[in-house]
Amino acid sequence: MVFVYCLKTIDMSDVKNLSSTDAVKKLKELAESADICQFVTNLSTLPLSARPMSTSGVDEEGNIWFMSKEGSDKNLDIERDDQVQLFYSNNGSAEYLSVYGHAEISRDRAKIEELWSPLNKVWFTEGKDDPQITLIKVVPADIYYWDTKNNKLVSLLKMAASLVTGKTKDDGVRGKLKVH
Repeated sequence: MVFVYCLKTIDMSDVKNLSSTDAVKKLKELAESADICQFVTNLSTLPLSARPMSTSGVDEEGNIWFMSKEGSDKNLDIERDDQVQLFYSNNGSAEYLSVYGHAEISRDRAKIEELWSPLNKVWFTEGKDDPQITLIKVVPADIYYWDTKNNKLVSLLKMAASLVTGKTKDDGVRGKLKVH
């Protein structure tokens, strides 16, 4: 009885699943605007390992790239188990992204050159030619996002109106992204 009631009251108009180029575009927009994610490894064993990582880029195929130091804990974790989970949160825009995928370590010098940012010199003191630089390429297998339909101010006004009127003013959109 409760299950039937819940189905009747849920408005599914806020679900927007995307695929192909639209999914890659949304993934790129959300990952790059949030920039920092919680990069989680050791998914098949406990304890999980999580650390903040800055996104270096999202390519046209929807792969997410990070720079990492050779021999780092995360690189060693990936060598043992390539499953990873990324959690992005852009609170300023009320955007959230969860990416489950498989990671691989790369030393592709052309890709390092392409993704290099002067800020990376904080971790790689010898610059883009630092022999310790590796790339982590995350190939997404399952992506879920939460976003607002409007900007944060409009969302906050709708939330305030909901409090006053007692009626839900859902401003969210969510869905799965299929990039591969």
